[in-house]
Amino acid sequence: MDLKKYIRSVQDYPKKGILFRDITTLIKNKDAFRECIDQMSIILNKLDCDKIAGIESRGFIFSSPLSYNLSKPNILMRKKNKLPAEKYSVDFKLEYGDATLEIHKDSISPKEKIIIIDDLIATGGTAEAAAKLVEKSDGEVCGFVFIINLFDLGGKKLLEKKGYKTFSLIDFPGH
Repeated sequence: MDLKKYIRSVQDYPKKGILFRDITTLIKNKDAFRECIDQMSIILNKLDCDKIAGIESRGFIFSSPLSYNLSKPNILMRKKNKLPAEKYSVDFKLEYGDATLEIHKDSISPKEKIIIIDDLIATGGTAEAAAKLVEKSDGEVCGFVFIINLFDLGGKKLLEKKGYKTFSLIDFPGH
């Protein structure tokens, strides 16, 4: 199944000049969503990981069924001030502003291998922050899996240059 045809493109969202790749059209189609999770599960089954981490918020949509399919714990990487217990925080830049990503300090034990899931990789700022959270927790990033890679924005190449295994199901231009 060609998952690309289930992604809607929205011009000038969330601000002028951004071409937003919308996954809601994929997840509302039961067959496309199942195929997406199946394709991601195949990738994850080839990696040696202990836990699956989803990046807020769209990463949660995919990390939860993957955690269930693979019988692995699911970790939530949240936006600032969304977690109630002690946490690690990393500030980073987005294409259109600044942000903070956080994780509970007790989410990852030393040396645990974590696969990080999100819907999309653009410039790589959010993904790089997620990797820093895993490493602050003394864990190891065993890879990233994204639905969409905006190939001309360089995020996937940035992660690979830093030595991270990086996978995506669909490639789109970012502009």
